Amino acid sequence: MILKTSLIFLLSFGIAFILWLQVKDSYGYMITLVVSKLVAGVKNAKLDMITPGKDSIHIMFSSLKANLFVNMSIKISPYTFNVPLTLAIMASLHPYIQRRKRAYAEAGLILILVHILYVFFREARPLTEIFMNKGVEVFSATKLYVYNFFYEFTGSMVIRFEPFLIGFYLFIRFRR
Repeated sequence: MILKTSLIFLLSFGIAFILWLQVKDSYGYMITLVVSKLVAGVKNAKLDMITPGKDSIHIMFSSLKANLFVNMSIKISPYTFNVPLTLAIMASLHPYIQRRKRAYAEAGLILILVHILYVFFREARPLTEIFMNKGVEVFSATKLYVYNFFYEFTGSMVIRFEPFLIGFYLFIRFRR
């Protein structure tokens, strides 16, 4: 059984890696587009422009309260580099889990939600800081701390352990 699991992992990792390279930029663009619209609503801003690049997305926000434009770029790789590993771990657990459709749907949803959280805090943190520095938003050290904490936590902890957290979740929740 260990040999079979190892072979499934290696084969699925190779396939996932090759396929992921083809869709990574499109996936990153879609996540960033959805999140940027959400951030604009939360921050009382307008999403003026979103332009895809190679492994990055360029975004421009403007404040609805002042004549202020904020440009930023989001690199896709920092939050998507381990998707092939996550998919390979999910595939290698196939013989050990039941209710596979539900298991994989939940795992995919968790993966997407983690990426959404990462991009949200990656955009909202500097936007909040700039708006506060320019007087568009009232200064709040607590708000800055919360945005910074969640950005660092999702980027440094959750994204890095995501494949193993999802694998652990699938195994514990759906094991036979």
